[in-house]
Amino acid sequence: MDSGDTITVLVVDGHQTFAELLGHALAGQADLQWVGHARTGAEALRLAAELQPDVIVMDPELSDADGIAIAELMRHRWPDTRVVVLTASNEAALVGRATAAGAAGFLSKNGALGDVLNALRTAHRGSMTVSTDILARLLRSTTPAVAGQRGNGLTAGGLTQREDEVLQLMAAGLDARAVARRLGISVHTCRGYQKAVLAKLGAHSQLEAVAIATRRGLVRPDPR
Repeated sequence: MDSGDTITVLVVDGHQTFAELLGHALAGQADLQWVGHARTGAEALRLAAELQPDVIVMDPELSDADGIAIAELMRHRWPDTRVVVLTASNEAALVGRATAAGAAGFLSKNGALGDVLNALRTAHRGSMTVSTDILARLLRSTTPAVAGQRGNGLTAGGLTQREDEVLQLMAAGLDARAVARRLGISVHTCRGYQKAVLAKLGAHSQLEAVAIATRRGLVRPDPR
């Protein structure tokens, strides 16, 4: 649901007080509108179908379901709805699962409120936000893949020119749809390039691929 310039937000979290506090914070923003609160995965799916919000804030630890699995299901049912994962955990494995599920953000509940609000706006624009502390942990825990060789039209990372273009846009925070629009290709083709990038870098998620590429010096300044 798109109400002009207002970004509608559904909060999915089992903690009533936290959800209400976030709702009050959203109410104070001219461009953000809190449209509902779900405590369980089942309730989240029902409200998402009913309200069709622009962005969903998702706690991955729900009482009746895996929030990441719910987020992936939502991505398939409502591809225009963005999901931002907000969690008390900063485990790298959880970040990888969230990005693989198509989450448009991964933030710590210990972070600043302003970061959460900005992440909702960024998600709505089609880009991704990850808390700096979580990204730093991921960078420290990531083991770089063996570098590819130059030649035969490949970059220093062993990527083709098109794969390298996709990697740079991934590093800039664009999701598959935004990358596809930028390069003038289909989303299906874009996802194929993304899978190739992950395979060549030895990564299991887009975020991990960017982390590896960053450590290896393969990421250039933001192309946007």
